[in-house]
Amino acid sequence: MLNLKQLASKEKVGLAGGHRACAGCGFPQIISMIFGQSPAPVVSGCSTGCMEIATTIYPFTAWRGNFMHSAFENSAATISGIETAYRALKKQGRLPADENLNFVALGGDGGTYDIGFQALSGAMERGHNMLYVCYNNEAYMNTGVQRSSATPQGGHTTTSPAGKVIPGKTQYPKDLTGIMAAHSIPYVAQGSVGYHIDLMRKADKAFSIEGPKFMNVYTPCRLGWGSDPAKTMEIARLAVDTCMWPLYEVVDGQWKLTRKVREKKGITEFYKTQNRFRHLLKPENDEFVKEIQAEVDRRWHVLLSKCGEGA
Repeated sequence: MLNLKQLASKEKVGLAGGHRACAGCGFPQIISMIFGQSPAPVVSGCSTGCMEIATTIYPFTAWRGNFMHSAFENSAATISGIETAYRALKKQGRLPADENLNFVALGGDGGTYDIGFQALSGAMERGHNMLYVCYNNEAYMNTGVQRSSATPQGGHTTTSPAGKVIPGKTQYPKDLTGIMAAHSIPYVAQGSVGYHIDLMRKADKAFSIEGPKFMNVYTPCRLGWGSDPAKTMEIARLAVDTCMWPLYEVVDGQWKLTRKVREKKGITEFYKTQNRFRHLLKPENDEFVKEIQAEVDRRWHVLLSKCGEGA
């Protein structure tokens, strides 16, 4: 159970001040919220991306603990290897038997949904005692805002440009959280940087569970989304309240909604906050928006059914 007074007085973990993330970026808050719940020291690593670039510009590092930078495709494989080596060294008596560490792999949606999916799936299937966290900003932001399979339908990116030919990305986003739940691992969760108590509770639960865990965390990118950096948290909450990014967890195969949206807002309320969707607010794209809204509604009702909730 979270105690906010204890958290406020706890020694800061994760990142030190002075990292070079953009103003309004959500990933530094995610690291603080999640790492702060670990009862043991954390060994972490992340794939190439915004997080790595902003925190490890040679010869400096913003990481307070042990950190390993991996190639774009293998953050999960790297941390699974470190976790295996740690268990082997303890078994050989070369490390104290009563010592405990937590292992966390991180990656953006490009390095998780797409390029790093094989390493992620393999690590989860093998059953490594680790937590994988995807900071999902819905595009390849570090290399120029290209589409990923996490990019929402209608989103404008440099490789799915909204114009006369297409109205932004034409495909629906991949349901990676559902795919990870299908791996039958002990814990899977979907969170948002805008709902910090929910996110911290999920991290606390993840660290208490032995075996592979996965968390998919919604993280607005003020640069790639064309949004006001002061409204990052507001936008992250709005994604939840429109049911475009529901909050739930799957514990040993049991689905549970962790935030019940009583008055669901229309997706256009979300679109109004970002330049990447401004073309969808034009009258000529009304039918396309209705199609997207219908799919959001369908996915929401499927989730409610899985969680045993009424419509």
